Amino acid sequence: MIRQLDISELGHRLDRRDCSAREALQACFEQIHRVEGQIKAFLSYDGRDAEAQADAADRDLKAGISRAEKPLLGIPVALKDVLCHRGQPCGCASKILQGFVSPYDATVVEKLKAAGAVVFGRLNMDEFAMGSSTENSAYGPTLNPWDTTRIPGGSSGGAAAAVAAHECFASLGSDTGGSIRQPAALCGIVGLKPTYGLVSRYGLVAFASSLDQVGPFTRTVADSATLLGVIAGHDPRDSTSVPQVVPGYPLSLQRDLRGVRLGVVKEFKVGGLAPEVSAATEVALKQLQSLGAELEEVSLPHSEYAAATYYIIAPAEASANLARFDGIRYGLRVDGRDPEELNSRTRGAGFGPEVKRRIILGTYVLSSGYYDAFYLRAQKVRTLIRNDFLKAFEKVDAIVSPTTPTAAFKLGEKSGDPLQMYLSDIFTISCNLAGNCGISVPCGFTTSPKLPIGLQILGRPFGEETIFRIANAFERSTAWHRDRPPLA
Repeated sequence: MIRQLDISELGHRLDRRDCSAREALQACFEQIHRVEGQIKAFLSYDGRDAEAQADAADRDLKAGISRAEKPLLGIPVALKDVLCHRGQPCGCASKILQGFVSPYDATVVEKLKAAGAVVFGRLNMDEFAMGSSTENSAYGPTLNPWDTTRIPGGSSGGAAAAVAAHECFASLGSDTGGSIRQPAALCGIVGLKPTYGLVSRYGLVAFASSLDQVGPFTRTVADSATLLGVIAGHDPRDSTSVPQVVPGYPLSLQRDLRGVRLGVVKEFKVGGLAPEVSAATEVALKQLQSLGAELEEVSLPHSEYAAATYYIIAPAEASANLARFDGIRYGLRVDGRDPEELNSRTRGAGFGPEVKRRIILGTYVLSSGYYDAFYLRAQKVRTLIRNDFLKAFEKVDAIVSPTTPTAAFKLGEKSGDPLQMYLSDIFTISCNLAGNCGISVPCGFTTSPKLPIGLQILGRPFGEETIFRIANAFERSTAWHRDRPPLA
């Protein structure tokens, strides 16, 4: 079936004219109609606009446009509802942006289109990317294709679930503290968080500006390398974008692991790590050794403070970024007697409980008398965490760990306990604080029920070639990525 192909396979079929871009898109639509009522990954999609893009791709294919010129020609790719797509809604799964239509394309969307992708759909997420389960969406939760009584992870849960359920061939999400890698692990696919500054944030609605980064969800490591090669690169419209040369990421997939040094973090052996996750990680480490990699214990001594540091810095930046949503310029407007009351009523009605919680927390830590005690101290600890990674990378080429402490949990299981929910990202947060790159790949399943487990590979800044090399070697030597959820 067309929908079960990966990007590379679909590209070959399109190039041979064994199928058309319109047929590939139709396969996505048919799958959406079949399973969307159970998964609820999409908030909306514009079928006519997508069909027009597919028809344009078919004309390019007929004209002989090569995949070297347009690497994603005819490939349907969906977007997390936090990326601007001209003429399409961008609501961040929040009532406060209801009715807002993007007047421009995000840089990554421009690049997808330039590469020939058929860009369609708005994927569900935790409101303003604040959450780890996609239960914080104003439009209801997305469910895990492996078990629809469970969450798909978050905040990019819709983007992960849609790829896992074969409703699209790839998607773009955002990762602020693990929001690509964590749902990728829980949905059994590949999720990449690029180095901070490698991919433009222009057109990404900001949650925490010093942490957010756009990255792809795919079914294979090779597809992830292809997507990154398309969306990476310097953008003068983004002041945090780094003028870094984009290498040929797919070339790194051809190398083996002989001589590669992998770090195992002693501080990551924490309580709360599920036995089956721990066992799958140990088997994965042995597999990497069998492929020629060398294992070495490393220390990240300040990692125990990562969650506390993150939940000071991220809410502080969120409180500043979300101040623009005032009911005056765009989105929801709840009238009041004066501008102050209008602002208060609009934000009260438009933001959900988790967003309000983080705005309040962020405003508190930035307030007079608390800035030095909390925010400034958190920034200093962040520097210590980054230095820990730099020291570790003097000894090893990459760091390997579980992506999440458990497999996907039940819907509603942790929604009443924010602290337990926050700890779902305990292995992923440090990477964002340090600005490093990281990827999650499937490495096993729990037994009853059968739920995916993810292996996280962390690299030094701009070390994507290395983590692709490791992840691809592991993927090619195992079969975990070939398993499909029941709804796929």
